This record gives sequence, C-alpha cells and structure tokens, in this order.
Amino acid sequence: MKIKDYIFVSVVCLIFIIILLRLWQLQILNTEKYKKLAEQNRIRIIKIPSPRGIIYDRNGIPLVENIPSFAALISPEYTDKVDVNLLAKILNISVEELQKKFKRKSESIYMPIRIKEDLTFKEIAMLEARRSEIPGLIIETEIKRHYPFGPATAHLIGYLGKITEQQIRNNPQYKNLPSYFLVGQTGLEKTFDTKLFGVPGEKIIEVDALGRELRLIKESPPTKGEDIYLTIDVLLQESAYKAFEGYSGAFVALKPDTGEILALLSSPSFDPNIFVEGISENYWNELLNNSRTPLLNRAIQGLYAPGSTFKIITAIAALEEGLITPEKNLVNCTGGINFGKWSFGCWKKEGHGPVNLTRALIESCDVYFYELGRILGIGKIYKYATLLGLGNPTGFSSEEKPGLVPNEEWKKSIKKTSWFLGDTFNTSIGQGFLKVTPLQMANIMAILVNGGIKVTPYIIRDTSPQREYLNLNPKNLEIIKDILSGVVNEPNGTAAGARSYIIKFGGKTGTVQVVSKKIKEKISYKNIEHHAWFIGFAPVEKPEIVFAVIVEHGGSGGAVAAPLAKNILEGYILKKRQLNVKN
Repeated sequence: MKIKDYIFVSVVCLIFIIILLRLWQLQILNTEKYKKLAEQNRIRIIKIPSPRGIIYDRNGIPLVENIPSFAALISPEYTDKVDVNLLAKILNISVEELQKKFKRKSESIYMPIRIKEDLTFKEIAMLEARRSEIPGLIIETEIKRHYPFGPATAHLIGYLGKITEQQIRNNPQYKNLPSYFLVGQTGLEKTFDTKLFGVPGEKIIEVDALGRELRLIKESPPTKGEDIYLTIDVLLQESAYKAFEGYSGAFVALKPDTGEILALLSSPSFDPNIFVEGISENYWNELLNNSRTPLLNRAIQGLYAPGSTFKIITAIAALEEGLITPEKNLVNCTGGINFGKWSFGCWKKEGHGPVNLTRALIESCDVYFYELGRILGIGKIYKYATLLGLGNPTGFSSEEKPGLVPNEEWKKSIKKTSWFLGDTFNTSIGQGFLKVTPLQMANIMAILVNGGIKVTPYIIRDTSPQREYLNLNPKNLEIIKDILSGVVNEPNGTAAGARSYIIKFGGKTGTVQVVSKKIKEKISYKNIEHHAWFIGFAPVEKPEIVFAVIVEHGGSGGAVAAPLAKNILEGYILKKRQLNVKN
C-alpha cells in the first residue's frame, strides 16, 4: 500500500474510534443524564405554592385574605416555537419584555417561565382560543395575598415579596423553591413567615409536543400555613388611620394590665397590596425617596424628644425621693429663670405665679420642673427614666429603636464635654438629648395606671403576659394619675379643648421644640413647626386602654395631639356601638 492509502485508512479508523467513544459516552457513561433529559421532554414538574395562614384581629376579623388568581406560564423548551407577537398582544406586554423573560429562563430547564400574573378573564379566554399557536402554554390557578385594610395595617402586617437570593441562602425552608414564590418581607408577614408559609405542593404531569397536559402522574397537595390571632382591634386601628389623614406621626394603644397591643399605626403609610402584585422600580424609588418616609414604622422606630410628657417621670422621681408633696408650692413662676448668661423660659411668658405639683402638671409649668430637675440632679432623673423603660426596647420587637436617656457619663463619652445644669433643666422638661419611641411612652402610661407594674407589650393573642413589679409606691402613681385627669377635664388644663362627653380620659400633653424660637421667628416652613405629643389613658375611673399620640410638626400638643386622641377614641367607641346595634 502506498503511504497515502495508509493515511486514509488511519484517518477512517480514527474517525470510527471517535464515533465509538462518543457512542460509549452517550449510551453508557451519560446514560442517566440523557435519560433524565428525555424524560423532561415529556414530563413537567410544577411546584404549587401553599396557601398562607390567615392573620386575624382580636375579634376574629381577617386582616389578610387569600384570593384566587391566574398566571400565564410557558414551558422553557417551547420558547423558540411561540408566536411572540401574538402572545405579547394578548397579554398587553411588549415583545422586548417577553423576549427578556424567555432569555432569563427559570432555575430549572423544566420549570415553566412566568410570563404574566393576575390574568383577567378576557386574557384567559383569548389564550385558550389561540392555544395551538402558543405551544407550552400553562394557565395556573394561584392563591394571592390581599390586605383588605390596606394602608391602615401596612406597617403592622407588612407585605410579601419574591424570595431574594439572600433569603434562599439564609433559610433552608426556601431552598429549591422557585424565585417567584412569595414570602414575608416586613412586619408580621416576615416575623411569622415560618408559621404562615405552610408546605408547598408538587405536581408531576405528562405533556404532548405542544406542552399540553396529557395526564397527571403524581400530585402532592400543599399544606396551608398556620393561622395567627392578634391582640389588635382593627376598629381602633382604622379609627386611628382615619384621624391621622394628612398628618405624619404615630398612634400606639395598649391594654395596660396585660400589655396587649390594641393598635399600632404609623403615618403616612402605603398600600401593601401593590407589593403583592409586583412593585415597579419607579414606584419603589418613589417610596424610598419620599421626604415623609412612608416605609418607616414611626410607632417603634421613630425617635423623638418626649417634651412635657416627660414631666410625669420627673414628678414620679421627686415623689419617690420624698422631695415634694402635691399641695406645696415649690416655685413662683414669673415666665422663666436665668442661669448665668443663659435664660430658660416657661411656655407661658407671663408666668403661672405660685405653683405646686398639681398645677404644674395640669398647666405644664416649665419653671416648676426646672426647679425639680435642679433638686433631683441628672443621676436620679436618669435612674427613674431607665427604671420606667426609657433608653431600652420594650421587648415587643427586634426592630424597635432603644431611644436615649442621657447622663453625665454619656455626654462625656459621646459629646466629649461636661454635663451642665442647663442640660438637667432641658432633660427635666423632656427636651435636650432625650429620645423616645411612641411605644415606650404608651408603656409608661401602662406602668402609671397599673400602680408600678411594668408589662411587656405583645401582639399574639395567646401569649402569656410578662409583668415586672417595679419598686415604686403605688400611692405616688395614683396621685399623678388623678392629676392627669385634670389636664383634660379641668378648664385650665393644657388639653381642656379635647374634653370628651363620650369617654372621660386623662393624660399629658407635650410640645417638642424642633428649632430655636429665634430661628422660628425668621422662617415659616412647615418642617420647623413643633412636634405635638399626647399620652393618656381611658376611662379615667378604671383605665382599659393607654395610648400615645405623636404628630410631627403638628404644633401644640394641647391643640393638635390631644384632640386627635379624642377623635380616635370617640370614633372607635361610636363604631363599636353602631356594630352592636346592627348585630
């Protein structure tokens, strides 16, 4: 044989050997792999989301619902056979968006690609009529989360969103689930997601060349998540939401003897249903960049100086230390005091005249509490403020802000300067470095009406109350409670304009200076108006509810926050009466 014949034979043999090796690889080495791929051509595995548990209020009213919804999906192996223009026209989406979804594919080569959710009945009918032109089409029935009270319960309940990569990494429960599954992202939906989520199901079906279902091979039905019952009274929650229309701030209400949270509102709010439907990037950026910060839960994360509501704590400290009696005049208020080159004014420029504790709280005399602060010193003010729970979370939620109660050590460490008597003056009337949350202030009212028993606020109905007996004299607390009734129900009280003839309530107003008076006189922007506080209890005789109201840049506590509290309580009571009549 000639050399070129040998070369030809050698090449043929080499090609033959390569073919044999390839056949061995395909038929023996990778048998399982290609068997699986062949199965996937005719078998489709569909994960079925489990219905989430329902969240109810204390009276059994559902705060969330599961409602049916329909979605259009395409099997990934048919994406190159679909009439893209037809599908885009039927579903009213752009061809570009549709092609982007096709390119993205799914986590698995046999997991259907979600094209559109919340289909209308018209869209479903049109898809079914043209099914032969849309191979691999699946119309899936789903359960969609709906929040019937919308913004009124948004910060409390939270919202759902698609599983993020970080959540899949951190939670074994989410492993191997499709990325379109919805899980809790904020609020109670997130906190109790493990209970509410349930167990997803799975359906294995055989399909034909067009992706149409031929038969069900196997099905594991989903298991519904656990239901949760809250301590919240949605009638009170709704009353607060309506009263806060146009305001920024928060309202918190507790059952004082147990710590049950009856209402927890933050305003402004947002509609959580938008997140379920799939929030657009533009709308999300609007929420994030909104100057009124609608995503912030002000009830537990908003930090404010407490203003004159803190005078309750200064008064408790002085009574506990035996430094004052309710009847004895301590100062003669002439409208302010001078300390060195500094002057500290009273809100009433002409002064209150001779003032005792009763009158000081009812009329909120600043000069009286400057003197109390001087007598007590910052050490004792700090002692009683922290004893009553300020400067630390209440224990309700891991998302709570602790706030701040300043003292000499704190100022030296953080501000790198000494503590002055003027700092004590400011602290004694709730100004200066102090920072509290509305939930903390509502909890202080609970301690007051409980006679010194501190409760941990909670929101799940069957929780066992946690109580701590503070070393406080119940008689001193009763003295303050009786005086606070006069703040609302006596003609000279700072909240006299909010007196109600439907329910008798008491409390303390507070007005927090945002900028100095000199600056305020020069400008008139809304964002430099004072914050308005009112913390209270009702009814006066036997309190069943304690609450805190904060209105950002609202002005005076007596003119704004106290009347708002009145509107909330009266709206709640009237609604309950109306429902009882109907029932």
